[in-house]
Amino acid sequence: MQGLLQFTLDLFDAAELPPPTAPASVAPASPVQPPRRAGPDLPAIPLGDAMTPARFVHPRATREARIGDARVAYELTRGKRRTIGFVVGAEGLSVRAPRWVALRDVDAAVQEKADWIVRKLIETQQRHAQVEATRIEWRDGVSFPFLGEPVVVRLDPRHGFDGVGAVLDDASPVAPGEVASPRVLRIALAQNASATQIRDAVQAWLSRQARRIFQERLDHFAPLLGVRWKKLSLSNATTRWGSASSDGAIRLHWRLVHFRLQVIDYVVAHELSHLRVMDHSPRFWETVESVLPDYGTLRQQLKDEPIPRW
Repeated sequence: MQGLLQFTLDLFDAAELPPPTAPASVAPASPVQPPRRAGPDLPAIPLGDAMTPARFVHPRATREARIGDARVAYELTRGKRRTIGFVVGAEGLSVRAPRWVALRDVDAAVQEKADWIVRKLIETQQRHAQVEATRIEWRDGVSFPFLGEPVVVRLDPRHGFDGVGAVLDDASPVAPGEVASPRVLRIALAQNASATQIRDAVQAWLSRQARRIFQERLDHFAPLLGVRWKKLSLSNATTRWGSASSDGAIRLHWRLVHFRLQVIDYVVAHELSHLRVMDHSPRFWETVESVLPDYGTLRQQLKDEPIPRW
């Protein structure tokens, strides 16, 4: 059975990146509570939660399995493949199996990976809750992260800002021991502007900043890696932070500018490294490590840090 098993874990998990104006993806169809069982790999469960078995339901579920005290309804698809694969995303568990594998073998594979499946489902649920907690209500005075630091939106209809629609105030000097105040993004909109108008103005400003920052970081890392990039496109994808083509075209999600610059550097170095190694082999990761020795920490931060829900 072990020869049949293969599960997918990569930087660009669909659960990691929410759409630009919607949740990360469809939440489980029913409320999810962690299972009673606790151990080194699972969080401690409050007694009140333990009374009700957890239920994880994929919106396109076709089979259901009992895993410990949890019931997992999952999507099963068949295809031309050699192994049974597992993907845990924001929608739940998807199992992909060869056409020739019997259902009893699929069920056995699910049970064999039970601990991993439940752990990932709980982690995904917790990540979704974090995203929900960061929902932005677009109005005057709302805050959002830019390069890892908070920025406050102020509607300022008196200025046109030279046609660019918004301007970020310079950071104020901070005395030793004092906490810096958030910087202010002034937007040329009336005080009665709608939430959609405010959101679109902020997105336009962030997209301009993203293109400028990404170009600077691409130009910094490309010579260090011995590669040349030819085209930068801003991505609005729902499942990837970036991608690279062998012709030198790089795509990076504009919402990366919510993260600290070091995390952006990881994604930039990751994609540029694909211009040398177009896979995720050990040689690829050695290439990334040659310019970012701490890439593992930055990669984990990209996975763990929630970004605002638009």
